[in-house]
Order: sequence, then structure tokens, then C-alpha cells
Amino acid sequence: MKKAAYRHKTPYQARVRSQIVLMATRGRSNAQIAGEVGAHVDTVRTWRGRFADGGLPALADRKRSGHPARFAPVQVAEAKALACQLPAETGVPLARWSCPELAAELTSRGVTDTVSASTVRRWLRQDVLKPWQYHSWIFIRDPDFRAKAQRVLDLYARTYEGEPLGADEYVVSSDEKTSIQARCRCHPTLAPGRARAMRVNHTYDRGGAVAYLAAYDVHRTTVFGRCEAITGIAPFMALVEQVMTTEPYASARRVFWIVDNGSSHRGKKAIDRLTKAFRTRSWSTPPSTPRGQTRSRSSSRSSSARSSHPWPGSTDTQLPTDTKNPPSPWQHDHPPKDLRS
Repeated sequence: MKKAAYRHKTPYQARVRSQIVLMATRGRSNAQIAGEVGAHVDTVRTWRGRFADGGLPALADRKRSGHPARFAPVQVAEAKALACQLPAETGVPLARWSCPELAAELTSRGVTDTVSASTVRRWLRQDVLKPWQYHSWIFIRDPDFRAKAQRVLDLYARTYEGEPLGADEYVVSSDEKTSIQARCRCHPTLAPGRARAMRVNHTYDRGGAVAYLAAYDVHRTTVFGRCEAITGIAPFMALVEQVMTTEPYASARRVFWIVDNGSSHRGKKAIDRLTKAFRTRSWSTPPSTPRGQTRSRSSSRSSSARSSHPWPGSTDTQLPTDTKNPPSPWQHDHPPKDLRS
């Protein structure tokens, strides 16, 4: 009681009520207590009576009914139900709901007279509803997706045809990024200092567009990259040569290359180019891959295998589109269960 009455961090109302009770225990009258704490006599009388009836817990505020609710629970439920529907299903020409649009739609439907966007947002926050956010995905249309993706996924897991990869076998994933804008600042950037942020000049000169080709060793977390003016056969072959002439890939038993279906590394002609450039290795690939899907290649130290041979024991030759970050094999008629805002 004394701590609550004289502690600086105690809320003002709780401190006054505690002081009233303490002074009453010392035999002071209501008028004297009111004069010392700066409260009305009726206030002193009220809190003395509450403490006498209920003790220390009685000094807390009682529950209050508050302002009458302006919107009925049914109206709030209808607003949440509308937020869980697609705007196209309700005839509204919108891609997704926003709080102002929901408020306007509730008013036009006669669910509420007038309601603000902030009120609608508060209703939706109670159930963590965010209809303005969305996650997108791609349905897998190939019924054999799992089997076709298994080969690439096994390589990511350091397994090939059921056998673990050796210490001298590597997996390299390659890709190209086109049309990267090269910009040069007209004035040098100033370093930060005391009470001063780093300063970057706003104006710049365009240096043209370049392409960036990268090869990533999946298990050694090593990146090889180069900038080229354009993409094509020659830039890709330069990237392959950059990797394959570097240790440990130059003396590796096998190096698996995972690429997409770009024209610079697709088909038998690409295999022949790679075989000719690296005669001590044979490059094998599935004989055909549909447009928009990917293929995977492996290089072997052995010179007896021919580049035109498909992978040993492989009969299924198609691979999924995104082998660098393959999606989970969901069922065709069910979206992923973890789509959430």
C-alpha cells in the first residue's frame, strides 16, 4: 500500500486512492484527507467505503459498459464474410479488396449506414484477415512431374541413379540474367561521417545493358560469374570453360551441369559443342525436352561414353521448368496448404 501511494511510477488515480486509505488508517477525517490529496470529500468517502467493503482489490476500477456498440455483431460478421470472397464473385470490378473498397461496398449493400476504412481494418485484424495480400503459385500440369523432377532433386541431394556422389564429383547450376542496366554516378559517393549519412549523387550516366552469366556449385557454395554484352552460345561456352578449367573441376571425375531450356545450351548440337571443347569428357543429356522445361547434363572423365548417349538406364527424358528452385509436387486439383497472407 505504501509503495503504491508514494512510488513515482504508480498511476495517478491509484496513488491518490492509496493515499486516501493510508490517511484514513491514521485517523484523519474525510475533510482533512480531501484537503491534502486535492480531491472532493465525496471522492474520499467513496474510496474509503469501497476499501472497507472489498479491501485492496476494491481500489481498482470497476468494469464499465462503455459507449453502446454502433455496429451489431451480425454486421461485423457480414463484413468479414465479404472480405473472404473474391470481388469478381460479388460483381465488383476489382482484383482484390482494400479497406476503403470494403467500406464502400458495405454501405452500397445496405449492411451499414456509413463505416470508415479504419473500422473495417480493425474488424479484419481480429481474425487476421488481409484480403489485399495474395500469394501466387503455378499448378503442375504434368502428371509425371514427380518422376521427372526426381533426377535433378537427387543431384541436389548428392545422389545420382541411387548412388551417392563421390568426393570428386560436383553439381553446378547455371543461369543467365539479361538486360542489367549499367549505371555510373556522375559524382563519387561520399562516405558517412559524424552526424552525416552517406551521400550518393542522384544523377548518373547509362552504360548500356549487359548480361550476367553465373554458375553455382550447389554443394561447395562457390559462384562463378561473368558479364557479357549479349547471351548466346559463345558467352555460355566461355562460362563453361571458366569453370571446367578451374580446379577441382578440371580434374574431377564427373561434373553435373543443371541448366534451363535456353537455346544456347539445348539439344544435340549443344552436346556436340561441349564434347568437342572438352574431349576428355563426354556430355550426356536426355534426347528431347519440351519447350519451357529443362534438361540436366553431366560430364564424365571417361572417354569411352559417347555424347549422344542418354543417361544410363533413363527412359523418361523430360524435366521440370525450374530446376534451380523446384516447387513441391502438389496434387493437380489442390493448391498448397500454406498459402496465407
